[in-house]
Amino acid sequence: MSPLLGDASGRRAWFGAGMCRWMAYYGDPMLVDDLLFRPVHSIIDQSLHSRMGATTTNGDGFGIGWYGEGAEPAVFKGVDPAWNDANLREVSRQIRTPLLFAHVRASTGTAVQRSNCHPFRWHEWLWMHNGVLAGFHDYKRELAMQVDPALYADIEGSTDSEMLFFLALTFGLRDDPVGAVERAVGLVERVAAEHGVVHPVQMTVATSNGESVWVFRYSSEGTSRSLFYSTDIARLRELYPDIEVIARAGDETRLVVSEPLRDLPGAWNEVPESSVYIIGPGADELVGFQPRA
Repeated sequence: MSPLLGDASGRRAWFGAGMCRWMAYYGDPMLVDDLLFRPVHSIIDQSLHSRMGATTTNGDGFGIGWYGEGAEPAVFKGVDPAWNDANLREVSRQIRTPLLFAHVRASTGTAVQRSNCHPFRWHEWLWMHNGVLAGFHDYKRELAMQVDPALYADIEGSTDSEMLFFLALTFGLRDDPVGAVERAVGLVERVAAEHGVVHPVQMTVATSNGESVWVFRYSSEGTSRSLFYSTDIARLRELYPDIEVIARAGDETRLVVSEPLRDLPGAWNEVPESSVYIIGPGADELVGFQPRA
């Protein structure tokens, strides 16, 4: 069977948008194969044929991160294009998880290497970023000097995305995810302005501690990459009573997508500009996002 909203008999998935492509899933345990490969417009299809992103092809590596038996998530990454990695297809048929992050990469100037592939992990946290910090190499050192020295040694790659993650960790991601990202983005905008960069931040970000997921949509110029969230499952059951898998989907199933997986009127809602969509047990929450000095 194909994932929910991927076709009329599918299950469920959750996708996000931009220069790269990322996907996250929150719900009942699901085979990764059903999330990555089975939807009509899956993340694998998006890596080759993006319809709404800034780049059509995203072949500079991939990664998946998932929560399972251990206290920390596992990650599997590679530098091959996602559509051409046989190992990814093999493991996806055997991994079943209630919370999955997946990312296909289009490099914005940093090396194509495993350590630069998303998602990034630090203890129980996963992080994915779609977008760019404009002019990053001009002020990379200034940002690096703001990372907590106790965290700095854990930075493995050279991307702006991983730097933003460790700045958020420095500013308290574990205790206040929204506030931490607001402070990290505020720092980037201040330092970038000192280097003459007017609109430095373009991002859709997903991060999780294994219990909840925080999705951010923001850009300094107010024109962020596309991002959509699904109508709640109860409403979808009313709209599409004949779609069996929607009828069977758990009440905690959540979806966020960069590009709707298929045309189902009433199924998708755009994540507002400069906002955070928070997913976890119980009701979702949509709050504003404002960078802090």
